[in-house]
Amino acid sequence: MREPESAAEFVPEDADLAALRTAAAGCRGCELYRDATQTVFGDGAAAARVMLVGEQPGDKEDRAGEPFVGPAGRLLDRALADAGLDRERCYLTNAVKHFRFTRAPGKPRLHKKPSVGQINACRPWLTAEYAAVRPAVVVALGATAVRAVLGTRYKVTADRGRLLPCPQAGADAQAVISTHPSAILRAPDDARDEALAALVSDLRAVNTAINGSSAG
Repeated sequence: MREPESAAEFVPEDADLAALRTAAAGCRGCELYRDATQTVFGDGAAAARVMLVGEQPGDKEDRAGEPFVGPAGRLLDRALADAGLDRERCYLTNAVKHFRFTRAPGKPRLHKKPSVGQINACRPWLTAEYAAVRPAVVVALGATAVRAVLGTRYKVTADRGRLLPCPQAGADAQAVISTHPSAILRAPDDARDEALAALVSDLRAVNTAINGSSAG
């Protein structure tokens, strides 16, 4: 039997976040569900003005069933606080809702970047989250999220920190590109503080966009 190549058939129409989360638990839109522990759907305020989109859940997120609860999530919490943004008032999700990994016998599971096909297959969930949350600003964290949110026109290094149109999330929605906090954790020790400061700077641009020029 041929497996689906998109999550579209699993996404209920005009559903709120609770209904979407329930439906996503049974998603078979790509092959990643076979090896992952569970679907990791988005979490956060139902009417958040800021939606943060990462790449995919990691090992800890896969086990917990919640996004951004591992080391990268803790670093993101710090950056949000430094930028004057309250995580509890944001909505956090990922471009791909299942953990893709490799593992040698007897070794821990290691993150593996999602394929373009997997990003595309999972996009209907992200589209549904836009419709349910109606964010004013979508923050794309890392190259995979940029591709899912904005397509191939924009790049992290060239376009980060700028307010960009994001019509997929709503007629007046905007997007801001930044690095994924996991990339900061992988940076050399002598470069980590600068990389974190750049993430905070990008998030301050988000704060200004939703709160005005005096924010920060």
